[in-house]
Amino acid sequence: MTDQVAISGAANPDRSARRFRRGRRLAGNIAGAGFGAVLLVWTLLPVYNMLLIALDNEGDEFTGNLWPDDPSFESFWVIWTQGHWYLEHFWHQFGNSIVLGLATMVLTMVVGSLASFAIGRMQLRRGRLIGDAALLTYILPTAILVIPFVHIMHRYGLSDSLWVVIAAYVAFATPYAVLILHQYGKLVPIELDECAKIDGASPLQIYLRIYLPLMTPALIAVGVYALLLAWNDYLYQFMLLSSTSNMTVAAAIDQFFDSDEAPWNYMMAVALVYSLPPIAIYFALRRFMSFDRVWG
Repeated sequence: MTDQVAISGAANPDRSARRFRRGRRLAGNIAGAGFGAVLLVWTLLPVYNMLLIALDNEGDEFTGNLWPDDPSFESFWVIWTQGHWYLEHFWHQFGNSIVLGLATMVLTMVVGSLASFAIGRMQLRRGRLIGDAALLTYILPTAILVIPFVHIMHRYGLSDSLWVVIAAYVAFATPYAVLILHQYGKLVPIELDECAKIDGASPLQIYLRIYLPLMTPALIAVGVYALLLAWNDYLYQFMLLSSTSNMTVAAAIDQFFDSDEAPWNYMMAVALVYSLPPIAIYFALRRFMSFDRVWG
């Protein structure tokens, strides 16, 4: 009898400890879910507000209603048909924005991968110093550099060109790309390069057949960063693009504020449509960002 009581007494603390750990884990999950819900609402609330204004047929600002009294998709139809004088060249400008974003993305990946390959894999002397020196470009904000950049472009007759804006974004995104790719490249064993050299592979073949495939996750991450940098920026596009044929949506949307009564529903509809391509590109490339996919 005494032995049974002792065993029961020894088992109760273990059972209590398990209950305590289970309760603490449950409380942590509930707190995490609550924090995630608050963060989700906080993030999506402005987007929902934009949708409500876009669905308002009168084009008024959001009045606080959870849903418009008479929702209408007229603003999206106006964008589709370019039926407003502010939207006469919307789809052409939308195409310019896509060209700008994709070109910045691809060129940043190419330049960044070549630079990181040269610094990390070809064992250049003081290669690390070169990579760190590139980050010094971030000491000055890009907003300060826009004035001398615009002056130089006007001086050489290169203003009002998409490729000038692309060159600016590539220059701003490349140092970060080199840093990320150089650090990620350290995970790729250098012995792979040495084995390829023994088999007679040239540096270009090593770069194309070994380095790039194994660097896919980092390359996609860097490319998405460059895409968003070009897609979300307004200052350089507004300062460097002036003609309708070269203007992007980000620069053209400024004309909405030239009117005394801005059509807010059209503005919000344009913003929602303009946000779709980077979202689609991200989800299309997300599956290539898995480390296990490359090394599995």
